[in-house]
Amino acid sequence: MAQEESPGDAERGSAQDRHVPVALDRTLELLAPALSGGPAVVVDATLGMGGHAEALLRAHPQLTLVGLDRDPEALRLAGRRLAAYRDRLHLVHAIYDEWADVLADLELPTVDGALFDLGVSSLQLDEADRGFAYAQDAPLDMRMDPGAERTAAEVLNTYSPGELARILRQYGEERFASKIANAIVRERAKEPFDHSDRLVRMLYDTVPAASRRTGGHPAKRTFQALRIEVNAELDVLGRAMPAALDSLATGGRIVVLSYHSLEDRIVKRELAERAKSRTPVDLPVELPGHGPELRLLTRGAELAGERETADNPRAASVRLRAAERIKEAA
Repeated sequence: MAQEESPGDAERGSAQDRHVPVALDRTLELLAPALSGGPAVVVDATLGMGGHAEALLRAHPQLTLVGLDRDPEALRLAGRRLAAYRDRLHLVHAIYDEWADVLADLELPTVDGALFDLGVSSLQLDEADRGFAYAQDAPLDMRMDPGAERTAAEVLNTYSPGELARILRQYGEERFASKIANAIVRERAKEPFDHSDRLVRMLYDTVPAASRRTGGHPAKRTFQALRIEVNAELDVLGRAMPAALDSLATGGRIVVLSYHSLEDRIVKRELAERAKSRTPVDLPVELPGHGPELRLLTRGAELAGERETADNPRAASVRLRAAERIKEAA
């Protein structure tokens, strides 16, 4: 597919220059047994700028890749990067909880591999006007899909104090959630929030100095909470994981890269539930149809090594989990 060039592309660099895939070698290693030796289909649920996708397509000449992303700019850049593989590529503007609908539209009853690289993408972090990075003043947007309706500014300016405290506590694991929520309500009464710099300054003034010295940047947890709320990230993941696992063919594999404990908890729960027997523990034999659906391929969550973290700081918080389908879903 032809991809038009944006006027800013030359200044920002290509997708290859702007993006270093996290845990690339380990991801390729884990997925290889399911994708090698013949035609196979993998779904990259979070295509981003196509780093993992490019490596998979290059490693497996008979592979067809379905790439999903809710960000049209990511699809455009990835499309240019992956142009050499266009005959084996389906790029779809979709959120990954639309997994089943996408596969139905493509008439793919099962897939051999599934990859989720969760959280905010390099593209979104690097584009200052998207509002994801608290280190740069920008409009309080934070939409992964710029066509979506709800922005971070809308959340800040319209949510009740209780709702604000809830998302800060639940999604940001913020100790001072109520204190911050009350400060937001006071400040927005003077003037609605529209840019990140004002919010960051307010957080510096609100979070106690002792916490600032030991708990990292005072805006980190609030920005995470706002981003998750704006994009409904955890709700989407909670719906997408079962759909992805249900679509795996026997012998198919899934790899998930999470970047905070809330995401990882959902992934861990879903994989663990399907990796255990449903036969009552007091029975001496496995009941037919009650055995595990999955075999876990990692011992807990794997972390990035020191070398990768040094080369790619965005790998520092990754938690990798993987599993293989060993029987059909009941």
